Amino acid sequence: MSMKSMIRMRMSSHDAHYGGNLVDGARMLQLFGDVATELLIQMDGDEGLFKAYDNVEFMAPVYAGDFIEAVGEIVSTGNSSRKMVFEARKVIVPRPDINDSAADVLEEPIVVCRASGTCVTPKNKQRKNK
Repeated sequence: MSMKSMIRMRMSSHDAHYGGNLVDGARMLQLFGDVATELLIQMDGDEGLFKAYDNVEFMAPVYAGDFIEAVGEIVSTGNSSRKMVFEARKVIVPRPDINDSAADVLEEPIVVCRASGTCVTPKNKQRKNK
């Protein structure tokens, strides 16, 4: 059984942590956590807990003003564990070279981060898988 979820957010100047308006990679992991929470609610009727990432790859920079689409999928389940894979893609970029409010939708999204991990919903909290 495969379940999927997606969230799309614009990175703000508050997300920029480094020079040049570069966004901290940990922000992508925060988005993956939100996606994981939705997946657990869909599957179990409970937010569950994120146990661990087993792989994280940062593949391209993210800047304030970029729109990021984070997607996740449950790829396998145990009694209480849910193995998930995630991908974050840059889908819109600001164009300050044109003017302050210009932006472009990318024809091909740019993958900025991939990860996989395991979440757990304790048996006594699962309302949908009984």
